[in-house]
Amino acid sequence: MGKLKVASLFCGCGGTDVGLLGGFDFLSNHYAQNSFEIVYANDIDENACAIFERNFGIKPDGRDIRSIKSEEIPEFDILTGGFPCQSFSIIAQNPKRLGVKDDRGKLFFEMCRILREKQPKCFVAENVKGILSANNKSAFPLIIKEFEESGYNVSYRLLNAVNYGVPQKRERVIIVGIRKDLGKVFDFACLPEEGSIPIATLSQVIEKIVPEKYYFSQKAVDGMMRKRDSMNKGRAQDISQPCNTVGAHLAKVSLNSTDPVLLDGERYRRFTPREVARIQSFPETFELLGSEGAQYRALGNAIAPVMFWYIAHNVSKLLNS
Repeated sequence: MGKLKVASLFCGCGGTDVGLLGGFDFLSNHYAQNSFEIVYANDIDENACAIFERNFGIKPDGRDIRSIKSEEIPEFDILTGGFPCQSFSIIAQNPKRLGVKDDRGKLFFEMCRILREKQPKCFVAENVKGILSANNKSAFPLIIKEFEESGYNVSYRLLNAVNYGVPQKRERVIIVGIRKDLGKVFDFACLPEEGSIPIATLSQVIEKIVPEKYYFSQKAVDGMMRKRDSMNKGRAQDISQPCNTVGAHLAKVSLNSTDPVLLDGERYRRFTPREVARIQSFPETFELLGSEGAQYRALGNAIAPVMFWYIAHNVSKLLNS
């Protein structure tokens, strides 16, 4: 059977797509090539699209998905999409989480529109853990209902990337739908059991020597130390453990925030973009370009490729069975 064709919505810099295609190495493990090919990609972030194009040789469609007609998208078998999650995140408290009341939260309806009109064999969607509790837990059932009424047998699971060999504690909701006429349902039990894959740690992915610009000033450290006991700040990571979740705003990370930082000897520092790429499980061959701020944002918004490889690999086996 030939390769399954993929349309990648909200593709960002391509974490989903690295995992989909496979054929890469990470921390001495090889993730075999999957039987997929990307025929279309879409995102409105120009910097993320530039990184995507450099690594996949495909220029993403940079238009707002709401302005793109289904017939403009090439024929495909699988639709993927990490639809924007800012309005669902548990840290998005300013403004308070709006969920589907927010325009960004409504973008999953665009996925459903395309699913109804194109009827691919399968879709895989991703979002933050906060989607489960958004709008007093009313948003997520609505999302699942919309996907089911688009013609799909839908299953979902809250997964933690750390259980798949990613050196990061990163929880994400994965939703998989198989077109109803195919008579199949994706069973998350096909994924490796928790504890079956060795835990990857920060010590495996951080640099021993980094430029001075990544270290915090003594003034910043002194300010943090005055508030640390009362405000629980200065989240220095234990490098013998996986990292806490890395976000999209690491270029502006502060010692007075809850963002993960490193304590290098007696000095605090932030992660380099390449370290963030490794924490997210991007292979060393994945190229970064643009400003560091753009790199941090793209990497922090990405899906962890290694975790997504396990999903894609088993979706492929199910569809080809």
